[in-house]
Amino acid sequence: MQRIRMSLPFFNDFGWAAEVVTVNHKHSDANKDNLLLQSIPKNAIVHTVEAFSKKYTSKLGLGSLALRSLWFYKQKVNQLLQTKKYDLIYFSTTQFPVCILGAYWKKKFNIPYVIDMQDPWHSNYYQDKPKNERPAKYWFSYRLNKYLEPMAMQAVGGLISVSAAYISTLQQRYANTHTIPTATITFGAFDKDFEIATHNQALAPSVIKPQKNILNLVYIGRGGADMQPATRLLFNAFKEGLKTHPKIFSRFKIYFLGTSYAPAGQGKPSIQPIANQMGLSNYVTEQTDRLPFYQTLNTLKTADMLFIPGSDDAQYTASKIYPYLMAQKPLTSIFHPDSSAAKIIKECEIGLPLTFNMDEAHITQNIINYLLAVADGSLITKAPIPHVFEKYSAKNMTKLQVDIFERVLDKGL
Repeated sequence: MQRIRMSLPFFNDFGWAAEVVTVNHKHSDANKDNLLLQSIPKNAIVHTVEAFSKKYTSKLGLGSLALRSLWFYKQKVNQLLQTKKYDLIYFSTTQFPVCILGAYWKKKFNIPYVIDMQDPWHSNYYQDKPKNERPAKYWFSYRLNKYLEPMAMQAVGGLISVSAAYISTLQQRYANTHTIPTATITFGAFDKDFEIATHNQALAPSVIKPQKNILNLVYIGRGGADMQPATRLLFNAFKEGLKTHPKIFSRFKIYFLGTSYAPAGQGKPSIQPIANQMGLSNYVTEQTDRLPFYQTLNTLKTADMLFIPGSDDAQYTASKIYPYLMAQKPLTSIFHPDSSAAKIIKECEIGLPLTFNMDEAHITQNIINYLLAVADGSLITKAPIPHVFEKYSAKNMTKLQVDIFERVLDKGL
């Protein structure tokens, strides 16, 4: 959703008129943030489809929004394609099963399609992990994804991804993807979002309240087993800091917010158990429930310091890192050295960028020194380097998407 939302204001600038087909929001369990509508152009054409009620499908073990809405997408887009000429279909969603319709529409209407891989679809990452570290319903989803992904890829005209590694994996699996246009395009930095957040602080208040002599260190985003190595490195450094500088480090409160995609109240903590195990329960708070988008932005702006833990999976990229950079707060991050997020943060010269291939003692000491500088107010924060950051603007990222669309049309795919 975020990719398209931030691209809609700019498609026309590059000669493309976009229409959106989306599921009626009443069928989604995700947190609703009506303020997001303020970022959608008033002239945007949006078609909605229905979905089978989860009340009934969950009895069959089918809670996925993609599977529940698949038939309705097929019917609605069939109707659109029969009544109006379209040049291309663009799938930009993490509800990947919907993408199998691309091959169907290509065959029926001879219309090319492009898939945006915002996350891995069929992934082997959890295959060697203990069952308690695997996502819910992993057995079923792994087998379903293994079956559906080839269906979507058989006639795809172009691939976009937030990570070059995702595209590389697909090219290893599917020979036809070697000859189609591809591009690695991260999510864009969208200035308007911070304007909306600032103007609506009463409707989207920060969940962190400033307290005298307390320093709030905040991460907002998903947790999970793959984030735990980076989190442990932070906690190890923090624990060492408590030993060497107890008065200073005892002022910090560390928040991990919105760490689970599960419905509100049903998420399983993945960070708090580590903190408890390491004796840091008095300093660390995890809230699994997701935060509305603009409440997230206002919370980032309220924090004294921000943290981004990267995955231990080299393919992972934190595609929504830009709000962290735009918040202009002290920031430390720990990523796999091959992650594109690590490259972007370093290129923008923001905060303390660390990677897993660094010596652990080096990481520990750097984090301690950074937190000390935050505590004594000596750290000078700055905005990302303008001419560098402009490359990652939402408008420029839209231009890169459009380039792929036009290459697909030129090749007749």
